[in-house]
Amino acid sequence: MTRRTGTTTGPVPASGGEEHPADGPAGLPDALDAAEFAAAVSAVTSAFGDPTRRDIYLWLRDQGGAATATDAAAAFGLHPNVARHHLDKLAAGGYLVAETGRAPGARSAGRPSKRYRVCEHDRRLTFPPRRDHLLGMLLARAIEELAPARAEALAEEVGVEYGLVLAGRIAGRDGRRSARAAVAAVADVLTAHGFAAHTEPRGRSLAIVSEHCPFGDAAQRYPHVVCALDRGLIRGLMLGLHGDTNPRFEASRPDGDARCVARV
Repeated sequence: MTRRTGTTTGPVPASGGEEHPADGPAGLPDALDAAEFAAAVSAVTSAFGDPTRRDIYLWLRDQGGAATATDAAAAFGLHPNVARHHLDKLAAGGYLVAETGRAPGARSAGRPSKRYRVCEHDRRLTFPPRRDHLLGMLLARAIEELAPARAEALAEEVGVEYGLVLAGRIAGRDGRRSARAAVAAVADVLTAHGFAAHTEPRGRSLAIVSEHCPFGDAAQRYPHVVCALDRGLIRGLMLGLHGDTNPRFEASRPDGDARCVARV
């Protein structure tokens, strides 16, 4: 059984763009506030809080190629379903990409297996999440130039498209998941992107509860646009993982609620 110990050097999900400009004599980046720090920690621990999951990530990174859940199970003495859970959790965080296909040189006529590989861009640690203030200023000006209805529609379209991309990285062409499994995966993805999300039962359905909004001041300045983007992101993820759905927000931080709650 292969085991790796020690602190992971895996990446921390980044929101894109450049890091904060230097803010002090030591050249340190701007400090995160308490909510941002908690969200960043949630993103890291969701992916790497389990030591076995850290070991699997490091092992897969060292492979230099792709591996199946069966490969990981054999290497770590796990049940394949347990290994698959760890791999899917890493894929939901954006650290792995799932692809469906046969191993190079394989001659089997059976069903192609789901294989996981490390994202090429996820090989260095970035903490805290990176931002780009200039790009934010540009987007803010663009939003102000659009009619409100068009800005919201555009935001939701972009959210759906990006959600589909993220769903493809998680599921490959492995088929659809149950609604409960898909919602859990969506919460993992949102957590990796700074939302500190989890699922809660609501009667016969499930809700995705986000404790933090990674869009900061933009969510207060353009609440309807940002919420449309979130709604589209959830919809795109669910579409790619389960099937078409129409998430609706029952609570929203920009509207003064303590948490964002999306009923799926």
